[in-house]
Amino acid sequence: MLWIPITLWAAFAQTVRNAAQRHLTAELGTLGATLVRFLYGLPFAALWLLAVHLYTGDEHPGWSAPFIAWLLVGAVSQIVATALLLRTMHERNFALGVAYSKTEVLQVAIFALVFLGDPLSFRTALAVLSGTFGVLLLSPGSGSVLTGWTSRAARLGLGSGMAFAISAVGYRGAAISLETPSFLIAGAYTLLAAQLVQTVLLGGWLFVRSRDVIVRVLRAWRMSLFAGFMGAAASAGWFTAFAIEPVAHVRTLGLIELVFSYVVSRRIFRERLERRELAGIGLLALGVVIITLR
Repeated sequence: MLWIPITLWAAFAQTVRNAAQRHLTAELGTLGATLVRFLYGLPFAALWLLAVHLYTGDEHPGWSAPFIAWLLVGAVSQIVATALLLRTMHERNFALGVAYSKTEVLQVAIFALVFLGDPLSFRTALAVLSGTFGVLLLSPGSGSVLTGWTSRAARLGLGSGMAFAISAVGYRGAAISLETPSFLIAGAYTLLAAQLVQTVLLGGWLFVRSRDVIVRVLRAWRMSLFAGFMGAAASAGWFTAFAIEPVAHVRTLGLIELVFSYVVSRRIFRERLERRELAGIGLLALGVVIITLR
C-alpha cells in the first residue's frame, strides 16, 4: 500500500507546480512555462537519483531499446500535455484546466490495458467511471454538462488529458522495462532520463525558434526554480508509484489533485463552488475510496 501516500504526495506537489507555472505563463508564454518544469527540475531529479542510489546501494540499470522507446513516448507526450494544460488554464481558469485534463483517468486505463496488459477489474472500472463522471460535473461555465465539452477550452483540456494518459503509460512501460528489482531506482532513473530528454528537445526547439523565450526563462529563475523543484518532487512520486502499481490505479487515486486544485483556486482566485461542482467532488471522492480499498 506504499503507492497510496506516494501518489497523494505527487498530486499535492503537482497542484503547487501547476499554480506556479500558471503565474509564469503570462511572462514566459506557454512553451517557456513548459520548459521551466523540465529545465529547473533536472538538477533536483539528479539529486533524487543520487539519494536513492546511496540509500539502496543498487547499481544504475543499463539502457535498453524498449526503455528508450517507452521513455520517448512518455517524454514527448508530457511536453504536449503540459503545454495544452497551461493553454487551457489561460483560456478559462486554473480549476477548469485541471478538471478537463483529469479525463486522462479513463483514457489511461484503456491505454494501459491495450499496450501494457495491466488488468482492469470491475472495481477499477467502477472507480474510473465514477471519477470521470465527477470530472464532468466539475466542468463549470457552460449551460449543461454535455455542451461544456464543445468549447475550445474543452478540446484543449481533452487533448491534454489524452497526452497525459499516453505519457503515464510510456513512463510505466519504461520503468518496468528496466532490469532492476528496486522500484525506487526504476522510478528515479526514469525520472532523470525523461527530464534530460525533455530539456534537450524543448530547449533545443526554443533555442532554434525563439531564443528570447530562453532568455526570459533564465531571468525568471526564482519562481522557475520553485516550479522546477515542485515538478521534480511530483514526478518522483508519480514515477515511483508507476513502478509499484498499475497506471489506472495510480491515476485514479491521483484525481484527489482536483480537490487540492479547488482549495488553491478558492484561496488565490476566490472562486466559488456550485452544487454541481460539489456533487462532482463527491463522485470523485467515491472513485478514490473504491480504488484505495479495492
